[in-house]
Amino acid sequence: MKIILERKKCIGCGSCVSFCPKYWEIADDGSAKIKGGKTNSKTGNDELEIKSLDCNEDAAESCPVQIIKIIK
Repeated sequence: MKIILERKKCIGCGSCVSFCPKYWEIADDGSAKIKGGKTNSKTGNDELEIKSLDCNEDAAESCPVQIIKIIK
């Protein structure tokens, strides 16, 4: 599975961090980022391979701009 964050569209509300602080944090620029994630050079999105969803579905559902995708 993979988590994808369209970081350029992030409004920095922090709902992902509230629901899933194990995987999410607010970066120095004020937008969310995936802990341990890597930036895809082609898309600019943050991506992280995961073995279990844990709280990431809650983080994705809580995002008001719906920019967190989970590929199962």
